Amino acid sequence: METESLVETLEAAGLSPYQADAYVALLELGTASATDVADASGVPAPRIYDVLRSLEEREYVETYEEGSLRARAHSPSVVLNDLRSRANRLEAAAEEVEQRWEQPELEAGDASIVTRFRTVIERAEAFIRNANHQILLSTTTGNLRRLAPALRDAVGRGVSVRVSVHTGEDEAPPDPDLFEGVCIEARHRPLPAPFVALADRRQASFAHHPDSYDRYGVLVNDRTHTYVFYWYFLTVLWEPWETVYEAASEGLPAEYLDIRHLVRALRELDWRDGPVRLRVEGYETGTGEERTVEGTVVDVRVPYASKTRSGFELAGQVTIDLDAGGDHVSVGGWGALVEDIEGTRLTIVDAPSTP
Repeated sequence: METESLVETLEAAGLSPYQADAYVALLELGTASATDVADASGVPAPRIYDVLRSLEEREYVETYEEGSLRARAHSPSVVLNDLRSRANRLEAAAEEVEQRWEQPELEAGDASIVTRFRTVIERAEAFIRNANHQILLSTTTGNLRRLAPALRDAVGRGVSVRVSVHTGEDEAPPDPDLFEGVCIEARHRPLPAPFVALADRRQASFAHHPDSYDRYGVLVNDRTHTYVFYWYFLTVLWEPWETVYEAASEGLPAEYLDIRHLVRALRELDWRDGPVRLRVEGYETGTGEERTVEGTVVDVRVPYASKTRSGFELAGQVTIDLDAGGDHVSVGGWGALVEDIEGTRLTIVDAPSTP
């Protein structure tokens, strides 16, 4: 670095112009009288004494009397520590500015476009750590490992976590051990796919896959917009692909991701032939308050009549009616309006046979 650039850098680090000039001159002189430092640095002679003493207070130099005032530069350790500390603070400030620009706080009903994937995955991690009920995740194995600590913590809190892992053409299928403790069910899509993280049916974090022409991310804190990402996850990233991991053993209780999955299971059980007991965790549609109810299935209302259908038709209202201790309770899926409860976790706890 040239002398002029060094002086400018020291000024940026907090020295006055006279202090920076005098210190750089003293570094070159080693030990010198105050007048020699003034001559070498261009600092006016009447000011050099105050400048040297101010540098001494900062532990940049030391002064002593030897017929006249003389000065020498201290060991640079103090200066180096000072400069490095300032550099670290500047770097931290730069990162904070970038983060705040890229990652604005999301108020309820907000949606933001961001340009870096790091912002998308960091916000996804925050969504996961704050989730109370359900997490749906589409990711690569590498990003799954990054999010694994937050996912394990969520599973430990009783959050229902499902993961769709996508791999490239030359990648091996994911090892089932990868999912141990981080989700209750995982599926494998052997094709590139976007990164999608959905939390509690309200928050979404989305980014195109790395090879996509469009490189941007979307952050959402809104039920309506998140509902769109949910259907994309369900129909493209989940339903068509093979299950590669299930934490629960076969049998009951059996938890279902969507009310349509539950209807399919009820058909396989032939629920009319014997009592099927269902536990529903969700929200009252009238008040928005959380509610858990358990009862016997008394009716399944779907917009199609044929029993040969799969039970996962996408359009139309799907409702399950329960007898909960003599009370009639109707249960709908995500976005339910006319039912009593919007079910977020649907679990068959007892049935004549296992689906």
